[in-house]
Amino acid sequence: MGIFRYTIRRLLQAIPVLIGIVTITFLLTNAIPGNPVQIMLGPSPSAQMVQEIRAQYGLNQPLPVRYVNYLVSVAQGNLGQSIYYGVPVTQKIMERLPVTLLLMLSSFTFALVAAIPLGIVSAKRRNKPTDHISRVVALIGVSTPSFWIGLMLIIIFAYYLNWLPATGLVLPWASPSSVEGASSRGDVLWQTFTHLLLPTLSLGTLQMAAITRIERSSMLEVLQQEYVKLARAYGVAERTIVRKHAFRNAQLPVITVVGLQLTSALGGAVLTETVFNINGMGRLIITAINNQDYPLVMGTTIFFGLTFILGVVITDLSYAYIDPRVTYDEVD
Repeated sequence: MGIFRYTIRRLLQAIPVLIGIVTITFLLTNAIPGNPVQIMLGPSPSAQMVQEIRAQYGLNQPLPVRYVNYLVSVAQGNLGQSIYYGVPVTQKIMERLPVTLLLMLSSFTFALVAAIPLGIVSAKRRNKPTDHISRVVALIGVSTPSFWIGLMLIIIFAYYLNWLPATGLVLPWASPSSVEGASSRGDVLWQTFTHLLLPTLSLGTLQMAAITRIERSSMLEVLQQEYVKLARAYGVAERTIVRKHAFRNAQLPVITVVGLQLTSALGGAVLTETVFNINGMGRLIITAINNQDYPLVMGTTIFFGLTFILGVVITDLSYAYIDPRVTYDEVD
């Protein structure tokens, strides 16, 4: 019951945050110079057509009225209709979301698979060559923008070596008949893997580096605890100490970082999808901004904000599962 009450409380606390996101995004979006109707209709549209489009999307109303109407629509689950695409914003988000989720899932899988073993080995071999190498790799990964990594990967592996494709992501659920050179589902999956490898490395390097640093620091702290020293004194094998006594207790800071890295991954997806010409949520946001598509800009921003808030709540709830000492029974 404690976790349930805590979850409800955190979700209720998220409502003012979402309202703040909607308000700031609404004001900033409407402060952008330019006219979305002119972008939509061209340089010399008729006055009647302009008035019809402005009335259709509510752009002829005062700003406070539009703001209140938009809050009411969002509360009802309606994010409005895209000016550029002419379809509901929710529909465009659902069309592009699977691609971005695929990219983020692959990047986080790479980050976790690479970072956790690297952090553990670095902590066990502190101040040795392995530790120094992993720390340098993590520092470079944290300091390097994802778009620059993507460009370097394209130049090396796509342009010079011609090993991997740089654009044209093949989705794993695509029909073999719609994919060039594919005759079976296995061929489609293989092309998906080859097309996804470079974007995954580009987007996942930052997450991998951040998680590696936290994993190393957390493992070092746990390995210095008294109960670990006592286990060593009793002759328990070092592998057993790391696996049974240290690893699980060291994961709380890592979970926090993974949850917060969701934000950077969403932001990095915008750049990564642009570099690799992937039609996901990132490209959708860029298109919306370039065309001053107010409903689409605000809808995607709200979606990203809601995703981050849910990620934080899930991260908090994961603490109780990882560490039995954490309880929410006292939450009022």
